[in-house]
Amino acid sequence: MIKVYCYSRCTTCRKALKWLEENGIEHRVIDIKEDHPDEETLREYYALSGLPLKRFFNTSGLPYREMGLSKKLPGMSEDEQLALLATDGMLVKRPLVVGDGFVMTGFKEAEWAAKLK
Repeated sequence: MIKVYCYSRCTTCRKALKWLEENGIEHRVIDIKEDHPDEETLREYYALSGLPLKRFFNTSGLPYREMGLSKKLPGMSEDEQLALLATDGMLVKRPLVVGDGFVMTGFKEAEWAAKLK
């Protein structure tokens, strides 16, 4: 069963969960604001994903903008970025999907269909 880190007020998350239900895909929802992944877990997800670390940041979120991260991230090491991501679930791109041998960030229906169906 896949884990889906979501935020209940996020329309993209609601759309993604609806898609999972419509396609009969078993999943467990985790509230990313209340139960966000810690640094060690994020490190594992990052390694498993094969994605650039920037894809793990919620670049449209208020905390990202308030902290001026678009200017700060390029000067930060991966360790610093992972430590920062672990401080606030609202910094993490959502939905964050974790399955057996894969991790996806965001909701792209074609990508999800290819990976989950």
